[in-house]
Amino acid sequence: MARVIKQTDLPVLDSTRDGRDRVDLITEELFGLTSIKADKITYHPGDTAAAHYHRDAKHFFLVLDGSGVLHIDDASHDLGPGDVALVVEDEVHWFENPTDGTFTFIELWVPQPSETIWVKDDDV
Repeated sequence: MARVIKQTDLPVLDSTRDGRDRVDLITEELFGLTSIKADKITYHPGDTAAAHYHRDAKHFFLVLDGSGVLHIDDASHDLGPGDVALVVEDEVHWFENPTDGTFTFIELWVPQPSETIWVKDDDV
């Protein structure tokens, strides 16, 4: 059965770490799916994520707007509109927005991760 959820009804994460915005797009709670999960993330100037990894999911990133940096293990990758990146299981990764504008992307997990492992427990 088809299902439509209006943007105003999608769950929003209130980050306790920085000012980034996250809107859940595809979750088990919304659609009953565990084979995929998706969010829309916006990093504001200066926002950074904590280093983390997932043991059981590939993680895709589709950049919509702005630019930012994706760190994967010891490498850094500048990303901009239209870029697509993949992080595989057990790769430590995080984002930062060193620009004066916003940086927005869609993130997809395949399948939905069972756990996020933070590299530093006090940096979540």
